[in-house]
Amino acid sequence: MSVPALDQLWVYLSASPLLSLLATLLAFMAATYLNRCLGGTPFLHPVIIAIVLLIAFLKLTHTDYATYFDGAQFIHFLLGPATVALAIPLYDYRERVRRMLLPIMLGCVAGIVTAVISTVSVAMLMGASRETVLTLAPRSVTSPIAMGIAEKLGGIPSLAAGLVLLTGSLGCALGPLIFRLIKVRDPSVQGFTMGLAAHGFGTAHSFSSIGAVAGAFAGLAMGLTGLLTAFILPPLVHVFGL
Repeated sequence: MSVPALDQLWVYLSASPLLSLLATLLAFMAATYLNRCLGGTPFLHPVIIAIVLLIAFLKLTHTDYATYFDGAQFIHFLLGPATVALAIPLYDYRERVRRMLLPIMLGCVAGIVTAVISTVSVAMLMGASRETVLTLAPRSVTSPIAMGIAEKLGGIPSLAAGLVLLTGSLGCALGPLIFRLIKVRDPSVQGFTMGLAAHGFGTAHSFSSIGAVAGAFAGLAMGLTGLLTAFILPPLVHVFGL
C-alpha cells in the first residue's frame, strides 16, 4: 500500500469511532501474545499490557479519552452481558451452591471485612490521606463497582480502577502458590477464593487455568463480593472515623 493510501486510511479512521475499537482489539491481541511469550506470568496480565499500549497510542496520536471512548464504548457495553453470562456455568452447579450457601455467605463476608480492615489499617498507619484511604478501601471488588463505591465515599474513582487491576494481578500471581502451600485442591474453593480476592482477573484465571467448576464459583464470588461490599464497606469506613 502506498504512502498516500495509508494517509487516506488514517484520515478516515481518525475521524471514525472505529479507530478506538480497532486500537482496543489490536492492543489486547498484542498483549495476549506478549503475555504468552513471557510464560503467561500474571504480573504482566494481558489487560495491564493492553492498558499500557492504549495509553501510549492515545499519547502518540494526541487523542483525548472522550474521543477514544466514543468507539470503545461498544466493548464497554459488552461488559454487562459478559458478567451476566457467568451465571450460565454456575447454573450447572446450582445444587452444590444451594448446599454450600451458608459457608459461601460467611466466607464472602469474612473476606470483605478482612480485605477492608487490613487495607485501611495499613494505609492509615503509613499516613495516607483520607481521600487515598477511601480510594483503597474497595480495591477487592470488580472495577465498575469499586469506582462507584470510591466516588460515593469521597475517593478517586480512576485511581480505584487502577488499584483493582493491581489487586487482581497480585491475586492471580499469589493465589496458586498459596493453594499449593496450604494444600487446597478443591476447585470450587480455589475458584471462590480467586473470585473473592482477585475479582475479574481471578475469575478469568480460574476458567483458563483451573477449570469450569472453579470458574463458576469464581464468578459467584465476584458477584457476591461486589454486592455485599456496597452494603458492608460504608459502616466499616465509619468505624475508622473516615
